[in-house]
Amino acid sequence: MNFAELIAAVNDNPRSVVIPAHWGQGRASFGGLVAALQYLAMRAQVADNRPVRSLAITFVGPVAPEVAVSFEVEILREGSAVTQVLGRATQNGQTCALVQGSFGAPRESVARYEPPVPVSELKPLADSFTLPFVKGAMPDFLQHMDVKWALGGLPFSNSPSPVIGGYVRLRDAEQQALSEAHVLALVDAWPSGLLTWVNKPTPASSLTWTIEFVHPQPALTTHDWCSYRAEIEHARDGYGHCAATLRAPDGALIAISRQTVTVFG
Repeated sequence: MNFAELIAAVNDNPRSVVIPAHWGQGRASFGGLVAALQYLAMRAQVADNRPVRSLAITFVGPVAPEVAVSFEVEILREGSAVTQVLGRATQNGQTCALVQGSFGAPRESVARYEPPVPVSELKPLADSFTLPFVKGAMPDFLQHMDVKWALGGLPFSNSPSPVIGGYVRLRDAEQQALSEAHVLALVDAWPSGLLTWVNKPTPASSLTWTIEFVHPQPALTTHDWCSYRAEIEHARDGYGHCAATLRAPDGALIAISRQTVTVFG
């Protein structure tokens, strides 16, 4: 099943979705996909005129591939403009992920600021290194992603740098409008920059993840290359704190991301 087919599966029956093993990430399913599917279940319960503004995601435990997972939704509060939603992914009666989402309708405001597009630090797309998929040496889900490395050291290269970045898109996607569900997968496709500091394969995983979506979203398709830049802000005692942005080809901001990452080495 490709990304579009998994979207169709959660839209058809969010209470029973089986994620194939080729979307795996170690013993778990790809976290960006889990977040995307949970978001879609939540999106279906909220009025269309209230776009998602932010998601706060906690990965409680691994979602095992090839086992049915239920994406449950609870409306916490529905106000005049904002709907607060709780999503819970469960498997075998255990909570695997929690997602708190804020969906807000636009309203008139004198507060308006659109920051200038920064000068990109990334190498041009054509000069960037294509990250190959190597079965057994990389998470299985990466076979579905096109990643071009354009800033900072590669994972396990022992090249300490607080910044990494490059370009990303889905590899096997039919051309369609880029949605917030796609954005979740694109942002989480990148390994933590902390892994550039080590010299051998080392397990790492996201503990918490907060992502904010800029509206209106740039009009992009799944065939467009988005640019990603992440910076380590602090790391110690096996935990790192990273901030990142995803941008459109013209530099327009798509999403702002922050993760707490655990590194087991």
